[in-house]
Amino acid sequence: MTRWSPCIPFIILHDMFADFVALNACLILLTLAVDRITGDPRNAWHPVALIGRFIGTWGRPEIYHYRSARFFGIVMWVVTVLVFTLPFLFYQITAPWYLYLIPGALFAKFCISWRALEEHTLAVSAGLDHGIQQGRANAALLVSRDTSILDAEQVRSAGYESLTENLVDSIISPLCFTAVFGMAGAALQRVANTMDAMLGYTDQRKELGWWSARADDVMNYIPARITGVILLIYFWTKGRFHPALSVLRSDGRKRPGYNGGIPMAVMAGGIGVCFEKPGVYRIGIAERSLEEAGPEILKASRVVVLLFSAFVIIALLLLQQLLYSTGI
Repeated sequence: MTRWSPCIPFIILHDMFADFVALNACLILLTLAVDRITGDPRNAWHPVALIGRFIGTWGRPEIYHYRSARFFGIVMWVVTVLVFTLPFLFYQITAPWYLYLIPGALFAKFCISWRALEEHTLAVSAGLDHGIQQGRANAALLVSRDTSILDAEQVRSAGYESLTENLVDSIISPLCFTAVFGMAGAALQRVANTMDAMLGYTDQRKELGWWSARADDVMNYIPARITGVILLIYFWTKGRFHPALSVLRSDGRKRPGYNGGIPMAVMAGGIGVCFEKPGVYRIGIAERSLEEAGPEILKASRVVVLLFSAFVIIALLLLQQLLYSTGI
């Protein structure tokens, strides 16, 4: 008969964690593959659409007194996170690996928007081929600014800005949370980011969305800087490190918020373009047009995703081997 030892629970948890680490590496690989194959199907049952409808039930500033809006914004942020994260955490803990991996990848795919982000950006340029009005209409689907006053270069800027900024929010950040927390982490990041996208503004939603905006800033703080570093490494290989770093230093804080300006500034400097939101900011120096440089922006964003994913997958697999070999 095996004698019970106080070390047994620790050993069991150690082995579970080691397996969880390896599963997350596989989960990231499968998630990226599913995203590239399927894109982002639009329907009323899309998880992000469900999250949006739930937020819409309480995210209305007019139903709260001004002085209590911030408090209720915090409370409902917590409620929304729990509602949409706990079921996935429970499934993640209880499901065997063969019932976790494929469903986990299918769900985590809904939390990243790699292919869809590229398609929406390309749709802006394609719209301009049919006239400025179509380009403006397509850009309006990506950004909150008034696109009716934009010229062709500013329309393209809106599209490529969205691609570069959302490289963090919609790809690198959810992959980070997936690597650390599994599918429940992907759910947490997507819920928090959706609340920021719907409520994190300085208009009448300012008080209600105050916590949503702050939480999103904190959650994307490290992913944004990882993205910036990878872009700098990429542009170093292209002989464009110094322009990229120079624009990061001069323009990285021009965009409102703590995170979005980092990838935008490095991308603008490394490619040699200017991102402009009229009346708000100009990031970078226009050495060439966005029409000419657009394909290089797309390529750089893909390199970032692939390099980051490869690094994380390898790091997770090495961590698993380290855990098993050392018994830590």
